[in-house]
Amino acid sequence: MSVAGKTVLVTGASRGIGAAAAAEFAQAGARVVLAARTIDAITQLSAALTDAGHQSMAVACDVADYGSVSRAVTAGEAAFGPVDILVNNAGTIDPIGLIAESDPAAWSQAIDVNLKGVFYGARAVLPAMMARRSGVILTVGSGAAHGPMEGWAHYNAGKAGALMLTRAIDKEAGPAGIISVNLSPGTVATQMQREIKASGINPISELDWSDHIPPDWPARAGLAGRTGWCAICRAGSVAQKPRDTRRHRAGVTRG
Repeated sequence: MSVAGKTVLVTGASRGIGAAAAAEFAQAGARVVLAARTIDAITQLSAALTDAGHQSMAVACDVADYGSVSRAVTAGEAAFGPVDILVNNAGTIDPIGLIAESDPAAWSQAIDVNLKGVFYGARAVLPAMMARRSGVILTVGSGAAHGPMEGWAHYNAGKAGALMLTRAIDKEAGPAGIISVNLSPGTVATQMQREIKASGINPISELDWSDHIPPDWPARAGLAGRTGWCAICRAGSVAQKPRDTRRHRAGVTRG
Protein backbone atom coordinates (compact mmCIF):
# COMPACT_ATOMS: atom_id res chain seq x y z
CA MET A 1 0.00 0.00 0.00
CA SER A 2 1.45 3.38 -1.04
CA VAL A 3 1.95 6.24 1.40
CA ALA A 4 1.97 8.80 -1.42
CA GLY A 5 -0.31 11.67 -0.51
CA LYS A 6 -0.76 10.45 3.07
CA THR A 7 -0.18 12.77 6.02
CA VAL A 8 2.43 11.46 8.46
CA LEU A 9 3.28 13.06 11.81
CA VAL A 10 6.59 12.02 13.37
CA THR A 11 7.42 12.94 16.97
CA GLY A 12 11.02 13.28 18.09
CA ALA A 13 11.83 14.14 14.47
CA SER A 14 14.86 16.33 15.15
CA ARG A 15 17.43 13.54 15.01
CA GLY A 16 18.08 9.80 14.98
CA ILE A 17 15.23 7.44 14.07
CA GLY A 18 12.71 10.29 13.94
CA ALA A 19 14.66 12.35 11.41
CA ALA A 20 15.37 9.24 9.34
CA ALA A 21 11.70 8.20 9.42
CA ALA A 22 10.58 11.65 8.32
CA ALA A 23 12.98 11.48 5.37
CA GLU A 24 11.91 7.95 4.38
CA PHE A 25 8.20 8.81 4.40
CA ALA A 26 8.78 12.07 2.53
CA GLN A 27 10.81 10.31 -0.16
CA ALA A 28 7.96 7.80 -0.51
CA GLY A 29 5.59 10.66 -1.34
CA ALA A 30 3.98 11.32 2.04
CA ARG A 31 3.26 14.78 3.42
CA VAL A 32 5.35 14.85 6.58
CA VAL A 33 4.92 16.83 9.79
CA LEU A 34 8.16 16.90 11.77
CA ALA A 35 7.38 17.44 15.45
CA ALA A 36 9.92 18.03 18.23
CA ARG A 37 10.87 20.42 21.01
CA THR A 38 13.98 21.57 19.12
CA ILE A 39 12.23 23.72 16.53
CA ASP A 40 15.46 24.98 14.92
CA ALA A 41 16.61 21.45 14.09
CA ILE A 42 13.31 20.30 12.58
CA THR A 43 12.94 23.57 10.67
CA GLN A 44 16.28 22.88 8.98
CA LEU A 45 15.34 19.26 8.28
CA SER A 46 11.97 20.29 6.86
CA ALA A 47 13.58 22.94 4.67
CA ALA A 48 15.97 20.34 3.26
CA LEU A 49 13.08 18.01 2.45
CA THR A 50 11.12 20.84 0.84
CA ASP A 51 14.14 21.90 -1.21
CA ALA A 52 14.34 18.30 -2.45
CA GLY A 53 10.78 18.54 -3.74
CA HIS A 54 8.96 16.89 -0.84
CA GLN A 55 6.03 18.17 1.21
CA SER A 56 6.93 18.77 4.84
CA MET A 57 6.53 21.18 7.71
CA ALA A 58 8.02 21.65 11.18
CA VAL A 59 5.97 22.16 14.32
CA ALA A 60 7.08 22.58 17.92
CA CYS A 61 5.87 19.73 20.12
CA ASP A 62 6.57 18.52 23.65
CA VAL A 63 5.08 15.01 23.86
CA ALA A 64 4.97 15.26 27.67
CA ASP A 65 2.30 17.98 27.30
CA TYR A 66 -1.04 16.91 25.81
CA GLY A 67 -1.91 20.47 24.82
CA SER A 68 1.33 20.72 22.84
CA VAL A 69 0.66 17.39 21.10
CA SER A 70 -2.91 18.39 20.26
CA ARG A 71 -1.74 21.71 18.81
CA ALA A 72 0.87 19.93 16.68
CA VAL A 73 -1.79 17.60 15.26
CA THR A 74 -4.09 20.56 14.57
CA ALA A 75 -1.30 22.45 12.79
CA GLY A 76 -0.36 19.46 10.68
CA GLU A 77 -3.95 18.78 9.68
CA ALA A 78 -4.51 22.42 8.79
CA ALA A 79 -1.60 22.24 6.35
CA PHE A 80 -1.87 18.72 4.96
CA GLY A 81 -5.22 17.25 5.98
CA PRO A 82 -6.07 14.50 8.49
CA VAL A 83 -3.17 12.57 10.01
CA ASP A 84 -3.13 9.14 8.37
CA ILE A 85 -0.03 7.83 10.13
CA LEU A 86 1.33 8.77 13.55
CA VAL A 87 4.90 7.75 14.35
CA ASN A 88 5.35 7.82 18.14
CA ASN A 89 9.13 8.08 18.16
CA ALA A 90 10.02 10.64 20.85
CA GLY A 91 11.77 9.03 23.79
CA THR A 92 14.43 9.54 26.43
CA ILE A 93 16.92 7.34 28.29
CA ASP A 94 17.54 9.99 30.99
CA PRO A 95 18.04 9.64 33.89
CA ILE A 96 20.23 6.53 33.71
CA GLY A 97 20.71 5.41 37.30
CA LEU A 98 19.91 2.82 39.89
CA ILE A 99 16.44 2.93 41.43
CA ALA A 100 17.74 3.62 44.94
CA GLU A 101 19.69 6.62 43.64
CA SER A 102 17.26 8.03 41.05
CA ASP A 103 15.78 11.50 41.22
CA PRO A 104 11.99 11.06 41.50
CA ALA A 105 11.19 14.15 39.41
CA ALA A 106 13.52 13.11 36.57
CA TRP A 107 12.18 9.52 36.72
CA SER A 108 8.64 10.86 36.43
CA GLN A 109 9.60 13.04 33.47
CA ALA A 110 10.92 9.95 31.65
CA ILE A 111 7.55 8.26 32.10
CA ASP A 112 5.85 11.43 30.85
CA VAL A 113 7.83 11.17 27.60
CA ASN A 114 8.15 7.41 27.04
CA LEU A 115 4.66 6.34 28.09
CA LYS A 116 2.32 9.28 28.47
CA GLY A 117 3.70 10.81 25.28
CA VAL A 118 2.56 7.72 23.35
CA PHE A 119 -0.90 7.98 24.91
CA TYR A 120 -1.11 11.71 24.16
CA GLY A 121 -0.27 11.12 20.51
CA ALA A 122 -2.80 8.33 20.17
CA ARG A 123 -5.46 10.32 22.01
CA ALA A 124 -4.96 13.28 19.70
CA VAL A 125 -5.40 11.33 16.45
CA LEU A 126 -7.63 8.36 17.30
CA PRO A 127 -11.09 10.00 17.31
CA ALA A 128 -10.72 11.26 13.73
CA MET A 129 -9.01 8.06 12.58
CA MET A 130 -11.82 5.95 14.00
CA ALA A 131 -14.44 8.19 12.42
CA ARG A 132 -12.73 7.65 9.04
CA ARG A 133 -12.15 3.96 9.85
CA SER A 134 -8.57 4.32 8.69
CA GLY A 135 -5.22 5.11 10.26
CA VAL A 136 -1.91 3.78 11.51
CA ILE A 137 -0.22 4.40 14.87
CA LEU A 138 3.39 3.21 14.78
CA THR A 139 5.20 3.32 18.12
CA VAL A 140 8.96 2.90 18.32
CA GLY A 141 9.46 0.35 21.07
CA SER A 142 12.46 -1.41 22.58
CA GLY A 143 13.69 -4.74 23.81
CA ALA A 144 13.72 -2.94 27.17
CA ALA A 145 9.97 -3.58 27.27
CA HIS A 146 10.71 -7.28 27.77
CA GLY A 147 13.83 -7.47 29.94
CA PRO A 148 15.13 -5.25 32.77
CA MET A 149 18.57 -3.66 32.64
CA GLU A 150 20.49 -2.06 35.50
CA GLY A 151 19.96 1.68 35.55
CA TRP A 152 17.05 1.59 33.13
CA ALA A 153 14.05 1.01 35.41
CA HIS A 154 12.34 4.17 34.09
CA TYR A 155 12.99 3.14 30.47
CA ASN A 156 11.95 -0.48 31.04
CA ALA A 157 8.71 0.62 32.70
CA GLY A 158 7.93 3.25 30.07
CA LYS A 159 8.59 1.00 27.09
CA ALA A 160 6.71 -1.93 28.64
CA GLY A 161 3.76 0.37 29.22
CA ALA A 162 3.95 1.69 25.67
CA LEU A 163 3.92 -1.88 24.32
CA MET A 164 0.80 -2.70 26.31
CA LEU A 165 -0.76 0.58 25.20
CA THR A 166 -0.07 -0.44 21.59
CA ARG A 167 -1.95 -3.67 22.22
CA ALA A 168 -4.79 -1.84 23.98
CA ILE A 169 -5.18 0.51 21.02
CA ASP A 170 -5.36 -2.50 18.72
CA LYS A 171 -7.97 -4.11 20.96
CA GLU A 172 -10.16 -1.01 21.09
CA ALA A 173 -9.61 0.58 17.68
CA GLY A 174 -8.63 -2.41 15.53
CA PRO A 175 -12.28 -3.22 14.77
CA ALA A 176 -12.61 0.33 13.42
CA GLY A 177 -9.81 -0.29 10.93
CA ILE A 178 -6.95 1.25 12.93
CA ILE A 179 -3.54 -0.45 12.76
CA SER A 180 -1.49 -0.13 15.97
CA VAL A 181 2.08 -1.40 15.63
CA ASN A 182 5.08 -1.49 17.97
CA LEU A 183 8.50 -1.60 16.27
CA SER A 184 11.44 -2.82 18.37
CA PRO A 185 14.55 -1.95 16.33
CA GLY A 186 17.35 -3.24 18.56
CA THR A 187 20.23 -0.94 19.51
CA VAL A 188 20.53 2.00 17.10
CA ALA A 189 23.43 4.36 16.47
CA THR A 190 21.87 7.53 17.90
CA GLN A 191 22.65 10.06 20.61
CA MET A 192 20.86 7.79 23.08
CA GLN A 193 23.59 5.17 22.64
CA ARG A 194 26.25 7.79 23.35
CA GLU A 195 24.49 8.57 26.63
CA ILE A 196 24.24 4.87 27.46
CA LYS A 197 27.93 4.39 26.65
CA ALA A 198 28.89 7.27 28.93
CA SER A 199 26.92 5.78 31.83
CA GLY A 200 28.95 2.56 31.94
CA ILE A 201 26.20 0.94 34.01
CA ASN A 202 25.09 -2.19 32.14
CA PRO A 203 26.23 -4.51 29.31
CA ILE A 204 24.64 -2.34 26.61
CA SER A 205 27.05 0.44 27.57
CA GLU A 206 29.92 -1.89 26.68
CA LEU A 207 28.92 -2.23 23.02
CA ASP A 208 31.04 -0.60 20.35
CA TRP A 209 29.50 2.02 18.08
CA SER A 210 29.83 -0.44 15.19
CA ASP A 211 27.56 -2.90 17.04
CA HIS A 212 24.54 -0.61 16.59
CA ILE A 213 22.39 -0.47 13.46
CA PRO A 214 22.06 2.85 11.58
CA PRO A 215 18.87 4.88 12.23
CA ASP A 216 17.65 4.57 8.66
CA TRP A 217 17.16 0.80 9.13
CA PRO A 218 14.27 1.10 11.62
CA ALA A 219 12.99 4.07 9.62
CA ARG A 220 12.73 1.86 6.55
CA ALA A 221 11.18 -0.88 8.68
CA GLY A 222 8.53 1.58 9.80
CA LEU A 223 7.72 2.36 6.19
CA ALA A 224 7.67 -1.37 5.39
CA GLY A 225 5.32 -1.88 8.32
CA ARG A 226 2.93 0.59 6.76
CA THR A 227 3.18 -0.81 3.26
CA GLY A 228 3.72 -4.51 3.69
CA TRP A 229 4.15 -6.01 7.13
CA CYS A 230 0.85 -5.06 8.70
CA ALA A 231 -0.95 -8.03 7.16
CA ILE A 232 1.25 -10.45 9.11
CA CYS A 233 1.87 -8.56 12.36
CA ARG A 234 -0.80 -10.47 14.27
CA ALA A 235 1.29 -13.62 13.85
CA GLY A 236 3.90 -12.21 16.26
CA SER A 237 7.20 -10.46 15.64
CA VAL A 238 9.09 -9.83 12.44
CA ALA A 239 12.87 -9.73 12.90
CA GLN A 240 14.78 -6.87 11.35
CA LYS A 241 18.14 -8.63 11.73
CA PRO A 242 19.33 -12.08 12.74
CA ARG A 243 19.40 -12.22 16.51
CA ASP A 244 22.74 -11.33 18.08
CA THR A 245 23.27 -12.05 21.76
CA ARG A 246 24.68 -8.56 22.24
CA ARG A 247 21.54 -6.85 20.94
CA HIS A 248 17.96 -6.45 21.98
CA ARG A 249 15.48 -8.42 19.94
CA ALA A 250 14.30 -6.56 16.85
CA GLY A 251 10.77 -7.00 15.61
CA VAL A 252 7.28 -5.70 15.01
CA THR A 253 4.29 -6.48 17.17
CA ARG A 254 0.66 -5.70 16.60
CA GLY A 255 -1.96 -6.34 19.23
